[in-house]
Amino acid sequence: MNKVIASAAEAVALVPDGATIMMGGFGVCGLPENLIDALHDRGTRDLIIISNNAGLDGFGIGRMLVTRQVRKMISSYVGENKEFERQFLKGELEVELVPQGTLAERIRAGGAGIGGFFTPTGYGTLVAEGKETRIIDGKPYVLEAPLHADFAFVRAWKGDRDGNLVYRKTARSFNPIMATAARVTIAEVENLVEPGEIDPDHVITPGIFVQHILKGEKYERRIEKRTTRTG
Repeated sequence: MNKVIASAAEAVALVPDGATIMMGGFGVCGLPENLIDALHDRGTRDLIIISNNAGLDGFGIGRMLVTRQVRKMISSYVGENKEFERQFLKGELEVELVPQGTLAERIRAGGAGIGGFFTPTGYGTLVAEGKETRIIDGKPYVLEAPLHADFAFVRAWKGDRDGNLVYRKTARSFNPIMATAARVTIAEVENLVEPGEIDPDHVITPGIFVQHILKGEKYERRIEKRTTRTG
């Protein structure tokens, strides 16, 4: 089955207002940049975004925060975005902060069909408020629910027309688990190849989890924090 979609603009046209979207990547690495930019340009609104990061000012999800397209963020690390901070402190944006390991496991659980899991992370903190707790082998745990989404936007280094995906290095963070936890997964890839050109042993996300795939263009490959010294 050829799952190739012509463009990011055509792909995001499938996303209605009010959708919940998982967006892969870690920091500025492995972001589905083309899909995020196309969604920004289309102006889709009232979105719930599940992403480890909230983007940077003027880049990634940060662009959609400026245009008020995001109603709620479910994230772990949000410290690089002044507009996010402003909206959060003024109560203009719903935010659910989740410890990073818990966020990853909640997404993985959603894709694996697991109804919930107990973790010691967050016990005795605001994270545990309103959640079931339990003592297991003398240690306190918090019950966490799985995360699901209407759409997952993921980015891979290579993919074929059947939707099989290969990631590289840090770009593997969050992308593979998100691909399994959404009703519709749309993958943008740096290299689009024919079926059979990817060694089956190298496939990380099998095509059964991917509904649409497109060739990405013009990746910025930003450095999140540049540190230099003189002398």
